[in-house]
Amino acid sequence: MKKAIAIVLSIMFVFALSTVTFAADKKEAAPAAEKKTEKKAEKKAAEKSVAGEVMAVDAKANTVTVKGKKKGEVVLSVDDKTKITAGKEKKALADVKVGEKVHATYTEADGKNMAGSIAIKAEKKAEKKAEKKVEEKKAAPAPAAAPAPAPEKKAEKKKSAGY
Repeated sequence: MKKAIAIVLSIMFVFALSTVTFAADKKEAAPAAEKKTEKKAEKKAAEKSVAGEVMAVDAKANTVTVKGKKKGEVVLSVDDKTKITAGKEKKALADVKVGEKVHATYTEADGKNMAGSIAIKAEKKAEKKAEKKVEEKKAAPAPAAAPAPAPEKKAEKKKSAGY
């Protein structure tokens, strides 16, 4: 009986030591994970965005000027790394037109706003439908007025007796 108790106590002692060592390993691994999330947060904090209308496109200087509601006019420098898209299609700087609505992300580096991505927003379906209706009205001639039907004479009602 004494041997059984000694074996159980020794197993419990080994189990207790192993849990302590596993807990210490997890504490050391946690700061490394925190450092990675801090770096990601710093990158995201440095990345800014602007949504608005394109005011100017300079192909020679590789810049796009976007007028946002909150930030005013922001001049973005475009390079080979900048992703310019319209929906799922990739576009080039030459495809960006003045007056288009865009959403751009950028970072500040060396006193310049370097564009990371520029997404050209698609026109709303309602605007497209309205434009089509205007075009159809211009293209289709007005239909000729149909003659008004002659007024019908009303039949005199007979007076019914007793009802």
